[in-house]
Amino acid sequence: MPQPTRRRSSRPAIAPDPDQQPDQQLPAGLADALAGFELYLSAERGRSAHTVRAYLGDVRSLLGHAMSRGSAEPGQLDLAQLRAWLAALSAGGQARGSIARRAAAARSFTGWLRRTGRIESDPGARLRSPKAGRPLPGVLKADQAAELLAVAHRHGADGEPLALRDAAMLELLYASGIRVAELCGLDLGDLDHDRRTLRVLGKGARERVVPYGLPAEQAVARWLGTGRTVVVRDGSPAALFLGRRGGRVDPRQVREVVYQGVDRVEGAPAMGPHGLRHSAATHLLDGGADLRSVQELLGHATLATTQIYTHVSIERLRDSYRQAHPRA
Repeated sequence: MPQPTRRRSSRPAIAPDPDQQPDQQLPAGLADALAGFELYLSAERGRSAHTVRAYLGDVRSLLGHAMSRGSAEPGQLDLAQLRAWLAALSAGGQARGSIARRAAAARSFTGWLRRTGRIESDPGARLRSPKAGRPLPGVLKADQAAELLAVAHRHGADGEPLALRDAAMLELLYASGIRVAELCGLDLGDLDHDRRTLRVLGKGARERVVPYGLPAEQAVARWLGTGRTVVVRDGSPAALFLGRRGGRVDPRQVREVVYQGVDRVEGAPAMGPHGLRHSAATHLLDGGADLRSVQELLGHATLATTQIYTHVSIERLRDSYRQAHPRA
């Protein structure tokens, strides 16, 4: 049977960073500050490895820019250098969202420098950057989500272990709205089957309890009873979801499962696991859930992050109005 063509959303090419080179050696003072900031992010703030890498990449770009202009110590950073760095990024073709993210990383870094006594004043406190703008996320319609899960269950109808696993992962992602890293980090002991809840370790090492529904519980039970017992090996971790060789499933594998599953749904927008998270949140709000409850479910630190989904729901309502009302 020919495999369906994956429909991935096109992404613009990322312009090269004019100041960041892989072999660039920072002066001792700047390198020491960068190492201290890395320790602060990972040990004190509990940021994920992905977030730490992103922050360090942005700060390394800033320090490379400062070094090229004669700075060798953190105390030589000033507002003019920060602004010149952002201007160089903009001239190099960096998108507004990328510049806004890098400016936020720079402000976090200079704020840490000030708090730890490495600089006398914080130049980043006065740094302004363009607003990134938040495009509305693509989401599945409710019937498309139902079709995605129905197709996944049909693929697992013959009891093939990984097909059962894939159906359970899709059910759990959509039912709970958890992140892909949170799904991969689940252990067997994190499920409370009686209460149908998950204990999830989210961003910043914040733990939360997330409910899920009966279809997800049934899919997980089939995976545990028939599928996991086949792929588990001596030395396998206590992970809820395992790969073909018995190791913990990783985000790349989960993304592939979601991409392929969504590709089978006619008219569905191309999306990965985060798209299922968007869809779950939007469908909750469409169904009458309050914003605070959705915030707690998703593990957002602030309500402002959750509010993007109210805009999605409003846009969906507006589209329906335009299509259905004779005087729209």
